[in-house]
Order: sequence, then C-alpha cells, then structure tokens
Amino acid sequence: MSPKSQRLPMEKVFRDPIHDYIYVQDQVILDLINTKEFQRLRRIHQLGTTSFVFHGAEHTRFSHSLGCYEVARRITDSFERNYPTKTPGDGLWNNDERLVTLCAALLHDIGHGAYSHTFEHIFHTDHELITTQIITDPQTEVNQALRQISPDFPTKVASVISHDYPNPQVVQLISSQIDADRMDYLLRDSYYTGTNYGNFDLTRILRVMRPYKNGIAFQISGIHAVEDFIVSRFQMYVQVYFHSVSRSMEVILGHLLQRANELYQSERANNHQRAFQPHYLMPFFDENFSLTDYLKLDDGVLNTYFLQWEDDEDPILSDLSARFLGRIPLKSAQIKEPTRSLLPELRKLVTEAGFDVEYYTAENDSYDLPYDAYDPTSKKPRTQIELMQADGSLVELSTVSDLVKSITGKISSDERFYFPKEMLVNTDNNLFSDTFAAFQAHIKNNLIR
Repeated sequence: MSPKSQRLPMEKVFRDPIHDYIYVQDQVILDLINTKEFQRLRRIHQLGTTSFVFHGAEHTRFSHSLGCYEVARRITDSFERNYPTKTPGDGLWNNDERLVTLCAALLHDIGHGAYSHTFEHIFHTDHELITTQIITDPQTEVNQALRQISPDFPTKVASVISHDYPNPQVVQLISSQIDADRMDYLLRDSYYTGTNYGNFDLTRILRVMRPYKNGIAFQISGIHAVEDFIVSRFQMYVQVYFHSVSRSMEVILGHLLQRANELYQSERANNHQRAFQPHYLMPFFDENFSLTDYLKLDDGVLNTYFLQWEDDEDPILSDLSARFLGRIPLKSAQIKEPTRSLLPELRKLVTEAGFDVEYYTAENDSYDLPYDAYDPTSKKPRTQIELMQADGSLVELSTVSDLVKSITGKISSDERFYFPKEMLVNTDNNLFSDTFAAFQAHIKNNLIR
C-alpha cells in the first residue's frame, strides 16, 4: 500500500520560466519546500562560477530542484494515465510509487553546499551523502515532514537517491542517462546562460517515455528526440560547463580556500590567532563538522569571508580574494602531450616573475562522457538508454543511432595550464621583461608550444 498523503484542497503553483507553472498537489511537497533546509537552496547558485562568464546564470539550486520535481510529476502522471499496472509484476507503473518519486526528485540536491564542487574538493565533503543525512536525520525539518507520511518514509526517499530503492523505475526517473534531473538542468542552464545548446523537445521525450519491468524505456518512434537530448547535453558540457574562464575562476576559488585553510593550520600549530576568524568555516578547517555546521554555509557566507580576506595581512590570501571578487581570471593554454614536458619550465618562469606557483598555476582537465553504453565491468556503470520496438523488444540506443554511436564512449577533454594573466603583459621596459618574453615564446594561439 502507498503511504497516505494529504492532497491539498486546491493545487498551488510556482510560476517558472522553464515549465510555465510548477504544480504542487500534495501537502508533504509544500511542507518540504517550506523547510529551512530546502529554503537554504535559494542561497546557492546552480552553476557556481559560471556566472562569471554567462552573467545571466544567477539561478539557484532551489529553482532547479522545483523544476526536477515538476518533470518527475509530469512523468508519473503520464505513466498513471497511459501505463497503469494491471497485474502484479507486469512491469507497468504502480502509482503507489508516485509520492516517493516526487519527494526524491524535489530533494535530490538538498545536500549541495556553497560553491559545492570546489568546496567538496578542498574539504572532502560529499553532497550525496549529506543529502541522505538531511533526509534521515530526525532533527531536520525535512525528516519531520517526511515522517508525517510514515515512520520509514524518509529511509525510502533516501534509498532512491542512493540508488538502493528496489524499484528501478523510480531510481531511473531520478538518476539515469535521461532523468528528471538532467532534463531540467539542461533546459534551465541553457535559458539562464542565454545559450541554445541545451534545448531539446521535452514534450516529445515525456510522450515516448514509458516504464517496463527493469526500468524506463523510450518508444523507438521517439529516437530523434532522444538523439537531440544527447547532443544537447554534449554541447552544454563543451560550450558552457567546461568553459575555460569558468574553470579559471574555480581554480582561483579552490586556491583561495586552500590558502585560508593552510594559514589556519599553521597559526593553530603556532598558537597564534589572527584578528578575523571565519567561524562558520572553522569546523571544516578542523575536519570536525556537523550537519548543522554544513547547513549554515551558503554562497553569501563564503563571499562575505572573501571580502574580509581582501584586507588580510597575508598577501596571497588578500590577492586571491581580490581576484575572485573582482573577476580577474587566470589565463590558460591548452596542454598537448608533445608539449607537456614544457610545464616545469613554465612554472619556473612564473616563479621568477614573483608568483607562488602553488597558488597561481594549475593543471585542469575537464571531461565528460556524453553517452556511454552500459558496461557492467566498469567501476561506475551508467544506465543505458533502451528503445522499445513495436513488438516490445528492447534495443540499446547506440546500436541503432549512428549519431549517438559516433560519440558513445568518446571523451571530450580540454586539458589546460592556468597561469597569471600578468605573464602575457607587454614586455617593454618591464623589470621582468626577459622572463615574460621567455614565457610568451611558449604560448601561441592558446596552445603551449
């Protein structure tokens, strides 16, 4: 039996630029949206440093989470209308799964932190693990709202996000090659960045999407819409998510947090305490933070600390803070295997120019598999996309699509060496003119040569 959910006497709506209206029909969904843990997502940008490149990308994890919920709601409504289960085990949609699906879709990103990916790298946090903690911790408002459905309901919702839920249809609706999460963020990120790369035919995708015993499939008549989705995702990664300037600002952000952490550790070891203490970050410097500590952080808290650090006595911390807040990105050049051996020489020249290479240089390699056929031997296999033929048999997408096959398993990689833009200044009448000239001799057309 499904958990008992109180339906709202009249559905509520959120006006949304992507989905027009987001419809809330269940009291538990409204209660979850109104929790302090979910409201925190208003203060965390969806795309982190991408707004330094695409200035419109100011949207938040809050709006994306609502959008993911809305896509999942449309899918479950379609499944209930068109593919309702008739006999146990027939592989069709059991609407008892509706509420756990919608709650998991709404909450799938609730564990994201301030500048989440860079923060995770520096402080070794895990937003997926924290998501399940928020859902299952009896002290959170989220957990309390979910327990109104049933005592074990929070555990069920968490198991969807951790991929342990027994119904693969529900898991794949939230996390797969084509899921509610990806469908919303591609359209939303494309809209707010002012690009068209992420646009695809959502209505058609939802129309040809259907449940089967082992998960989710797509009617083969919709193959072109599925192909369009895969190509759109590929283009967004290449053109937006992997943009070299956005990655540059991530490098600065990472080095900024690293420097603050190292100064804290050094001063603690020497029993010295500086005038300004970033109290909300100190539990992370101490590697002893609680869920409450984590939930106090958002983008605004970190930005406030960066403003304080602009006036810090440490010149590196001060300078990195100014570069981040003032949008002064590092420059970069592509690394190719034949010229990789030049990197030590380039770092030496950066040092000669007066920069600490630990904080002012970096190697950064961004890549993604736009579509990877299922490989059960891989460490983290990705769900394959199944197309259902007229007789009910299934074929894997890349076996029938030349377009997808051409990019299946292909790595879109852009490895870059980042360095201070000062290394490219005019060398005339400069104290470091010989150093700059030697450095610039190795850079041409954004390539190391």
